Amino acid sequence: MSGGMIKTVDGSEIRLFLTLDLQLFAKEGPGGEKTEEPTGKRLKDTRDEGNVAKSQEINTAASLLALFIMLRILVAWLGQNFSSFFVTVYEDIPETIQMYNGEIPLRTIERLITNGMLRVLMLAAPFFAVGFLVAFITNLVQVKWHVTTKPLKPKFSKLNPISGFKKFFSLSKIFELLKSLVKLAIMGLVVYSYFRGRRESIFLLYDMPLRQCLAAMFDVIVNLGIRIALVYIPLAAADYAYQHHKWHEEVKMTKQEVKDEYKNQEGDPQIKSKIRQKMMEASRRRMMSALPQADVVITNPTHYAVALKYDKENYHAPVVIAKGADHLAAKIREAAAEYHIEIVEDKPLARMLYANVPLGTEIPPELYEAVAGVLAYVYKIKGMI
Repeated sequence: MSGGMIKTVDGSEIRLFLTLDLQLFAKEGPGGEKTEEPTGKRLKDTRDEGNVAKSQEINTAASLLALFIMLRILVAWLGQNFSSFFVTVYEDIPETIQMYNGEIPLRTIERLITNGMLRVLMLAAPFFAVGFLVAFITNLVQVKWHVTTKPLKPKFSKLNPISGFKKFFSLSKIFELLKSLVKLAIMGLVVYSYFRGRRESIFLLYDMPLRQCLAAMFDVIVNLGIRIALVYIPLAAADYAYQHHKWHEEVKMTKQEVKDEYKNQEGDPQIKSKIRQKMMEASRRRMMSALPQADVVITNPTHYAVALKYDKENYHAPVVIAKGADHLAAKIREAAAEYHIEIVEDKPLARMLYANVPLGTEIPPELYEAVAGVLAYVYKIKGMI
């Protein structure tokens, strides 16, 4: 909030206040600015949705280079087949007209057109196959293999004319326009520099025979195409670096998004803490309910308390049926006094039992002698030996 003073005609002052919403200047996303690196789950989710770092310029550069290299390799085969095709067509047309006295049936015309289209498709088939293979490989190199159908699902938000109009004048669209203008300028420079050094040879095409002229024009087109494709490759690499950086910035997360994702995956820490607390309370209740069965409680005397029970029929050694520190140790001592269970003070043994023997398990052999001495003392007091 900011304020200022203005004076009225009569000389009095009025204070004005202007309220600013700083959230208008924050980046999009719940929780503030996207400053956190994307988690593995975020990367997987964006990949499943088809949102990956990919440059279409890589596909274009590779396809152009493959096309003109194919033309260079198959030039003789293409020339021979095209010549044969035109000769066949122009020989069949007069013969067909003469055969039917100028009234060619519709079925015959369809057959001629079908045969011609099949010949053209046969000539174009290698280029279609190589184009598909190049596009598949370039996409595979950029985004790896991952099949998902989510991008095919219709999104009604894309049909919103208002949001579409905003995207049309967005900063990214302006950048794409500038990028296209730069590409056109570079390609124009390449074409100009190529033809500038070959002006005299191009003017000689008027004096060449048809076949020689076509061959020369074909060489010019293919050589220029290969040159353009080679210049296009570093432009495509730069565009891929930009697209990857742009995608990485888009998939970054806010601190709140990271917290929310952690809660969704691991559960709310407060809820988990309450669950652990409930489980510990239930475990303590079970432990305290088993305490009356103890033969002895060994104490520190105030910091630790461990209750032991020796059942010859079911166990080979005494078992820890209750243990606790500080407040819980005091509770165990109070319960032991209430149930008339002998309490023996042995600081080293109490610490050893508390730290090394889990609840409900037998004591280890190295503690047999010390515990046996305590039990013998208890049994002697009770008159059991």
